[in-house]
Amino acid sequence: MSKAARFDYGWVVVGAGALMTCVGFGTMLSLAVFLQPISDAMGWSRAGVSAAATLDFLCMGFAAFAWGALSDRFGTRIVVLAGSLLLGLGLVTASQAQTLWQFQLCFGVLIGIAAGSFYAPMMALASAWIDKHRSLAVALVSAGMGVSPVTVAPSASWLITAYDWRFAMLVIGIAAWALLIPASFLVRPAPQGTNVAIPTAGTAPQAEWTVAQALRTPQFITLALAHFACCAAHSGPIFHMVSYAMVCGIAPLTAVTVYSLAGFSGLGGRLLLGVLADRLGAKPVLVGGLLVQALSIATYLAVAQLGEFYALSVVFGLAYGGVMPLYAVLVREFFGARTMGTVFGAVSAFASLGMALGPWAGGYVFDTFHGYTWLHAGSFAIGLAAVAVALSFSTKRQPSLDLGRAAA
Repeated sequence: MSKAARFDYGWVVVGAGALMTCVGFGTMLSLAVFLQPISDAMGWSRAGVSAAATLDFLCMGFAAFAWGALSDRFGTRIVVLAGSLLLGLGLVTASQAQTLWQFQLCFGVLIGIAAGSFYAPMMALASAWIDKHRSLAVALVSAGMGVSPVTVAPSASWLITAYDWRFAMLVIGIAAWALLIPASFLVRPAPQGTNVAIPTAGTAPQAEWTVAQALRTPQFITLALAHFACCAAHSGPIFHMVSYAMVCGIAPLTAVTVYSLAGFSGLGGRLLLGVLADRLGAKPVLVGGLLVQALSIATYLAVAQLGEFYALSVVFGLAYGGVMPLYAVLVREFFGARTMGTVFGAVSAFASLGMALGPWAGGYVFDTFHGYTWLHAGSFAIGLAAVAVALSFSTKRQPSLDLGRAAA
């Protein structure tokens, strides 16, 4: 296969990854659309139905590490194919659930595990296929997450209105199979030449890390903590964005547009910061994006008018969307390609725990203080902590690793 052909097909893999993250995360996040119809039809509490979302993030986090390890050992195609089958199964069986625990098991556990199979393995594979524009490639795979709120959720809403929640969830499950199973067969391993790390000044490794070595490094701990703090900071404000706008006197339907605008901006942020990272480096762009994210969260303490919400949504969306793919770039640059699926899967597990924390914390704060002031203040502090942790990330290799390998 010629170099040009390898380059071109790499973007096919990127496109397949974007579709998988869109459908995988879109179906998971569509629970917000199903929440009221399911609660009304089944008589289940909203807290009980919402618990499926918490289970999704927790299961996705733990599964991401396992899926990443499996992709390193057996290849990405079999992993995403298994995840595609499991995602459709979770939706189809959840549509037929008769009790709350059955719904929580099918939607919260099965779909969470399935969603974890797409993000880390496809980010790792995209970074192996695309070298020159690596940050842009992983940003495009991640962009599927930004597209999902304006594709899967509206489709679910229309189907629920036209039929009922069971039919809507069943159709989405079948559609997930129809889209993702064929896409899985487009996934190919990167040619051997593209997996060789290219040395750059103090960043790319001279020799590949083992998983045991990588997970013991300060660099892994730093990236995991930064990703956790990043997601813990923005997940609460994002999840409670509509509710906070309504508290400020904005009409419910208009408040939804504030959330949608942030989602659109997140898509643009992934592309913009991906391009900047290719030119300036992933670490400085990550630190800058995290700082803008923290300042945006603090600004929520001062906004009250619709125009202010719209302006803040654009900036906040650019920041939180743009920083997400950069962790994968740093993992690839520092640890290399051979174990990236496992290592980035472990980093993503910490991120999922952060995502699970924010919505619960926001609900607790509102129930306790009848407002969101302490949510935004606390999220701002966590956001600043993410900046500090990211700044401490060192791209210098440990000399002991190279000496140990040389001696061996």
